[in-house]
Amino acid sequence: MKLIVISDTHGYHRDIGFIPDGDVLIHCGDFSNVGEKYQVIDFIEWMDSQPHKHKIFIAGNHDKSFDVKYHKSPADSLWLNDTLAYVKELGIHYLNDTHITIDGVKFWGSPITPNFGEDYWAFNRSRGDEIRSHWNLISDYTDVVITHGPPAHILDWCVNGKLVGCQDLTYHIQRVKPKFHFFGHIHESYGIMDSSDTMFANASILNERYELVNKPLEFVL
Repeated sequence: MKLIVISDTHGYHRDIGFIPDGDVLIHCGDFSNVGEKYQVIDFIEWMDSQPHKHKIFIAGNHDKSFDVKYHKSPADSLWLNDTLAYVKELGIHYLNDTHITIDGVKFWGSPITPNFGEDYWAFNRSRGDEIRSHWNLISDYTDVVITHGPPAHILDWCVNGKLVGCQDLTYHIQRVKPKFHFFGHIHESYGIMDSSDTMFANASILNERYELVNKPLEFVL
């Protein structure tokens, strides 16, 4: 199975020059700037237009319309429900602390990240018990973990010199030992890192200046 992985396109999905062929196209969140509805729908239609047999995506901290805490009226929740129904109708898999098995390969995905900009961003959780309650849901025997943010000390370096990955996520990755862990969020740490149990990839397409310079990543499972 060939996996094509991208992340952090922030509305520039149609400007990606070349996306390799593969069996599964995966997007690790931040497909929009701040969850603009027109941008979300355009992204979903773009995903549907890709030739890959299977498509998986999660939300990120920028995709605020997918986080119910930002819904100001019942119409917002109705729009999200209708959008997710549309996604399902297209056969695209949206993961939110959930998993999907494709051809015997188990994928688990979550939009959650440690607090990053306080309440302004979506899907932020406090480190410790609050965020740990999400990582507890990563089921055993998962082959591919997809999160928006990185684990601690793995492709999590910010341009300000800080390492911002989640230590609790690291613990659960070590518990599950997936073959792959894909994420984005920290644009300046794009790249691949391998370990004895898991291959890690930060698939951010945009760099820290929001320039579209990075390429989709390819993996074979």
